Amino acid sequence: MKIVVLAGGTSTERDVSIVSGTKVCQALQERGHQAVLLDVFFGWAEADPSGAFQEPQNAEQAAEYMKSFNDRLEEEVKGRKEFFGPKVLELCRAADVVFMALHGANGEDGRVQAAFDLFGIPYTGTGYLSSAVSMDKAITKQFFRAHSIPTPQGISLTREDARESAKDLGLEFPVVVKPCCGGSSVGVEIARNEEEFQKALDQAFFYENQVVIEEYISGREFSVGVVDGEAYPVIEIAPKEGFYDYRNKYLPGSTVETCPADLTPEQTKEMQRYAAAGAEVLGITGYCRLDFMMREDGRMYCLEANTLPGMTPTSLLPQEAAALGISFGELCENLIRISLEKYRS
Repeated sequence: MKIVVLAGGTSTERDVSIVSGTKVCQALQERGHQAVLLDVFFGWAEADPSGAFQEPQNAEQAAEYMKSFNDRLEEEVKGRKEFFGPKVLELCRAADVVFMALHGANGEDGRVQAAFDLFGIPYTGTGYLSSAVSMDKAITKQFFRAHSIPTPQGISLTREDARESAKDLGLEFPVVVKPCCGGSSVGVEIARNEEEFQKALDQAFFYENQVVIEEYISGREFSVGVVDGEAYPVIEIAPKEGFYDYRNKYLPGSTVETCPADLTPEQTKEMQRYAAAGAEVLGITGYCRLDFMMREDGRMYCLEANTLPGMTPTSLLPQEAAALGISFGELCENLIRISLEKYRS
């Protein structure tokens, strides 16, 4: 198949996206596909994209080309009106499918998906509406509550509505403060007093105009992939220090990940059931990953859904697939096959 692996973009998760895209592209090439890595914002390096699929691309070199724009990203964003880079739509139209390796805003929030729907370009993952709903943590919590999926109590707050203290909001410490539509735990802080709360608000509002403030759940952290409606094995994430923030997610050796997680059969089934239900109520098709916390007494809470989870061989979803005997390359092909089903109906 001719496959564009779309990565990069303009979000705070650009670097992570490039890593995901590189690994996916290499895995698909190894399985005989004509796969090319492409930056959605900066486009194709060559003036003429007609030969893109004819010769095998060096994905590592393509990734280095993408990274070369990182220092001027902010300047480029301010100076451009159009999001798609040069030759991006042309290449995506020429492909049999676009593998979405984008993370964060302008990629995981449904905007690119909506554009591709209008252009008739097939892509992996769920559609634009469920992407947008899942990206918004405040809306996600409303969906979970409406369908009896346990989730931490919380509120959303805009910069204009910000109060001076946690007490004014009726909050009790500790609380978690995070950007409403961010990913990879960027801007997420745990506040245990008023001073920390104010600093956490300032940081979260640096990234977005809306934040979510929710009760802090002390306990163990887990994640569950859902592929084609089926919940994968539960994986436990245990940071050696602090919580599962951006550093612990991507710094090798900072987190112990156990799959399948050390849970009772009943706990495993319950968490998998909530994961599959969470994906369903959000309207997610294809694949996703849902994150959980569990208290010492066994009560579990669904935090959020990731519609384009990380896709390196050591990312959580590939680890869960490996526990089922599915290799990384097989997983990439499976996600393409499952995603293309919606275009055959």
